[in-house]
Amino acid sequence: MEIMESSENKAARGEFRALWHGFADMGAVTANGPFTLVRGDGALVYDDSGREYLDATGGLWFANVGHGRREIADAVAGQLGTLAHYSNFGDITSDITSRLADRLAALAPVPGSRVFFTSGGSDSVDTAAKLARRYWNAVGRPEKRTLVGRRRGYHGMHVAGTALAGIPVNHEGYGELMPDAHSIEWDDAKALLQLIEERGADTIAAFFCEPIIGAGGVYAPPEGYLAEVRRICRDNDILFVADEVVTGFGRIGGEWFASSRWDLEPDLMTTAKGLTSGYVPMGAVFVAPRVAEPFYAGGTWFWHGYTYGGHAGAAAAAMANLDIVEREGLLAESARLEGTLAQALAPLADHPRVETVRSGVGAVAAVQLADPAEAPGFVLDLRRHGVSGRAAGQGALQISPSFVMTDEQVQELARRFAAALG
Repeated sequence: MEIMESSENKAARGEFRALWHGFADMGAVTANGPFTLVRGDGALVYDDSGREYLDATGGLWFANVGHGRREIADAVAGQLGTLAHYSNFGDITSDITSRLADRLAALAPVPGSRVFFTSGGSDSVDTAAKLARRYWNAVGRPEKRTLVGRRRGYHGMHVAGTALAGIPVNHEGYGELMPDAHSIEWDDAKALLQLIEERGADTIAAFFCEPIIGAGGVYAPPEGYLAEVRRICRDNDILFVADEVVTGFGRIGGEWFASSRWDLEPDLMTTAKGLTSGYVPMGAVFVAPRVAEPFYAGGTWFWHGYTYGGHAGAAAAAMANLDIVEREGLLAESARLEGTLAQALAPLADHPRVETVRSGVGAVAAVQLADPAEAPGFVLDLRRHGVSGRAAGQGALQISPSFVMTDEQVQELARRFAAALG
């Protein structure tokens, strides 16, 4: 195979300087050059010098079926050559988009749900935030406007999602992004009750909850927490929004959604990532019958939508992706990884540089460094040992592999983590 010139060499000549990376120290990127990936195959990725890496993070939580799936690429190409996209505004749709919506509704944790398509996870969260407020207005209760999130929670980077999230650094320098947005403690259901007592249930529109906190550091819910906050929302007539952008479409292990695993019956459920396994940007909001009813009764509009929501090419990618998940039994493979990751990574907790290892719920895990300041450098150490990784939260190393990662590859991943720790 021809070896291409590395991005570091190109950066030294002043190339690769136009791209502004997200969540990056651009001074460091400019000085050192980007980490440029050119190919993927299953649970592996390859850089521009031909070096192979275990993909510890499944892209950015999304490569559920693995990289290099020609079946998805062919499905998208076929759709783009027929009708790439048109619109889903008014009464317009495409056949593939309508079929995908019906297929997703059949998987929904709440029977009879409607599906509103978006272009990604941040879109889905902002859609849910607006729809929650619009719903209460439509049923004659416009005073219910407050939206509640949790500390350590992440809900994308649009204005509503940033305001709702509980990651302080993501708020820095913007001022107040959205009135009536609050974050409560992430692991204490009583914190939600306290906020209700302080503000009044008649002012709170919705509670946004990641079943497993993702970008905030990979935290599974405390025993009984989800059932308790769901009961509190139901008792106080507050919409429960399950943010399943990370956990949806199998990453929870053994189920399509965490809402099904924990019987949450969400009023709204936000999704993206695993819907297409990242092959094409797409998201979807699942809307329970209760919330959809005022808009389907006629005369009440939801003045909202995206040009590329329900994109026909993306819908083709999603259909092919779901075919692969079903045909190859990847929900079961995700459940296998839940146990394999926990077993393989557990010994790392004994290393003096490691504070703890979080795993055992879904195909996700985190190696929490004792000194959070070491995380950026450790990501580079992992690369030197053939692992493409990422820091999340305060000093946690995110692990969220493709469901096709074998047990042998998991063991090798743990070995390379140990080697990088020293």
